[in-house]
Amino acid sequence: MARIAVVEDEASLRADVVEYLTACGHAVVGCEDGVALDRALAERPADLVILDINLPGEDGFSIAKRLRDGSDVGIIMLTARGVNVDRVVGLEIGADVYLVKPVELRELEAQVRSLSRRLTGVAAAAASAVDVGASGDTSSHWVYDQLAWALVSPDGGTAKLTANERVFVSLLVERPGEPVSRAAIFKALGKREWDAGDRSVDSMVRRLRAKGAEALGRELPIEAVHGTGYAFTAPVTVKQGG
Repeated sequence: MARIAVVEDEASLRADVVEYLTACGHAVVGCEDGVALDRALAERPADLVILDINLPGEDGFSIAKRLRDGSDVGIIMLTARGVNVDRVVGLEIGADVYLVKPVELRELEAQVRSLSRRLTGVAAAAASAVDVGASGDTSSHWVYDQLAWALVSPDGGTAKLTANERVFVSLLVERPGEPVSRAAIFKALGKREWDAGDRSVDSMVRRLRAKGAEALGRELPIEAVHGTGYAFTAPVTVKQGG
């Protein structure tokens, strides 16, 4: 069961989502805007926030950024917009899932369950890293948990990754120590081709490093390789789902 806040200004849709997810066994509260969400979270923390973009007052993008800056809460964004740039913005500011309305309630609940398992897996990833250290295996200092979307430091600290960060880190840990080109990174992130004037990847890496420093108390072993791209510069074990 997940604790969920549904932020949707359309009353009928909000009621439908709350009713359906409650029937599925989750603890759900409905909120009409960001102010109501803040009140709800002050009373009871949420594991997941289902967030519409077009809201009165503070829009969903702003709320998502604020949530991500202050917590690791799961964020599912819902919008009537189908423009790809909105999806890219939503994921870059930290949304875990982006769905275009109208969305099937069964699909939404499936995404809720998937994201809940992923978030729960963060704790398991930390335990896995501690077990590795306790066993004396010094060849695998870091752990990348694919199911949990988490990067785990040698001492068991975890940094949860957004969708774009997960794609980026997955590329780097495939071949630790070897640089991954900017062109390959751009392609994996769904961009048409590498544009030397596009600094979005560099901005993402800066945010990821800052997140790592705050969550782990240490620098992430992700280094820029001049003229090429980025590399993961420490030994790492990739923990796959299942």
